Amino acid sequence: MNSACDPSDYDVVVAGSGSAGLSAALRAAVGGLRVAILEKTDVLGGTSAMSGAGTWTPANHHALAAGIADSIAEAIEYIRAAYPSDWKEEEDELWIAFASNAPRMLRFLEEHTPLRFALSEEPDIMAERSGGKTRGRMLSPQPLRKAIVGSYANRIRRSTLSHLFTYQEVYDGDLYHRPVRAALRFAPRLLWRLLTNSRAQGSALIVGLLRGCLDIGCRVETNSRVVELLTDAEKTRVIGVVVESSGVRRTHRARSGVVIATGGFEWNDVMLRRYFPGPLDRLGSPRSNEGDGQELAAMAGAALAHMDQANIYPTLPTYYEGKPHGVPIIFQAERHAILVDRNGRRFVSEYDFNVGEALDRRDPGSGMPIHLPAWVIADRRFLKQAPPFLWYARKVPNWLVRAPSMRELAGKIHLPAQELEKTVARYNDFCAKGRDLDFRRGESVWEQFKAGGSRAALAPVERAPFFATPFNRSILGTKGGARTNASGQVLRPDGSAIPGLYAAGLAMANPIGTRAIGPGTTIGPNLTWGFICGESLLNESSRRR
Repeated sequence: MNSACDPSDYDVVVAGSGSAGLSAALRAAVGGLRVAILEKTDVLGGTSAMSGAGTWTPANHHALAAGIADSIAEAIEYIRAAYPSDWKEEEDELWIAFASNAPRMLRFLEEHTPLRFALSEEPDIMAERSGGKTRGRMLSPQPLRKAIVGSYANRIRRSTLSHLFTYQEVYDGDLYHRPVRAALRFAPRLLWRLLTNSRAQGSALIVGLLRGCLDIGCRVETNSRVVELLTDAEKTRVIGVVVESSGVRRTHRARSGVVIATGGFEWNDVMLRRYFPGPLDRLGSPRSNEGDGQELAAMAGAALAHMDQANIYPTLPTYYEGKPHGVPIIFQAERHAILVDRNGRRFVSEYDFNVGEALDRRDPGSGMPIHLPAWVIADRRFLKQAPPFLWYARKVPNWLVRAPSMRELAGKIHLPAQELEKTVARYNDFCAKGRDLDFRRGESVWEQFKAGGSRAALAPVERAPFFATPFNRSILGTKGGARTNASGQVLRPDGSAIPGLYAAGLAMANPIGTRAIGPGTTIGPNLTWGFICGESLLNESSRRR
């Protein structure tokens, strides 16, 4: 770094300190650029810090070392097979860029940060489709001590999840169903992590990325909200940002470019209601995700796309920073429970990872969800299967509805009683016969993995009392924003690039939309798009010299 530079003069300014932003900053800084990371809140990491940090990375070196065959070509084939055909025309170039750069990204992170990733046992969600894999593409960070980031150790955003456990330990210990047994099984490890203030999952991801950024000389500023993009005299090129901190505005110049990585817009009530009308249960991300990046890009003349896409995921009610919040838990995928829509009918396999996509299915005319409000319907055995469910259920009075018969339950939640009874009877008949003829519950590779076998997913709902709980959309992060090209450059409506402006993560029009293709297809692509932006900025800097 050149100490003679103006302290507000940088090569690159990154707005946002989540996985996409830190990945972009790290790649650019390792290449020799002077980088500033600006975070609007007083803590770092954004939604990524709260996550389980499942990182879907095809053709990665850990899988290859484990003897698992994979290739970039197979990953591209799988992504194409997983999405509707009308997505390919717009997204294929970006899918290719992601699949090609993801393996390089992961190796780069392990070379330039303390992060070390480990494979998990999870298959691709649609492993049966062309190019799919039953193992090898899912990874998550190993634990790291928070002390390695020095004064920032207590400024990593905390999670609603327990990051004492690694991603794989959550599965191996069956933490949701057997929390006490899991804690005892891993007690020595957990005690050591408590004593050393070490954490895994999203906490480890941000600690590792931040350490790498600090080591290479990135400047990190908290409580610094980007409120405006600076352009040149011709208003064609982005050359910096205006930052607001404690009511004071100042400028940061960015010779090579600005990366927007500010996350989603789910806490912007106006935007949320516009793009996600209808019932909503909870949000599970930081309240700072207010659409700053989407608004900044739009003011710069960017085309916005995929504004109706999001990480829609089941949550249970909790409190975060003293306010109602959602903790991400797949609680509906349980024996002795089904999902029904507002008409009292099933509409999806309860074990489908992409249940959020089914919840968000909309009427082409009105744009409103066709299944909502939806409900989990269960019998008494459901409550005994997972002690944490009752712990969270008690946080919201009357959230869990109880009745001695299915007919009375229907009356309490305003569903057509005859239709609900018919639905439950049909499902119970499938359980007796051993196959769900409507939605093939428990039959896919993913659902067998989740349920512990094909027949394990099927169990009747028949023992009173019966229970119901709302099951509408919960959002962990929207996925719409500035349309970009394969280099991460933000595009105008006519397809031309806005010089000096890049977007990554949940602030871009993410080519991996509501439909997930792997459990880690938020964090994996976010890290990769940050990496791509960083490399593009290095290329831009070389051209301008």
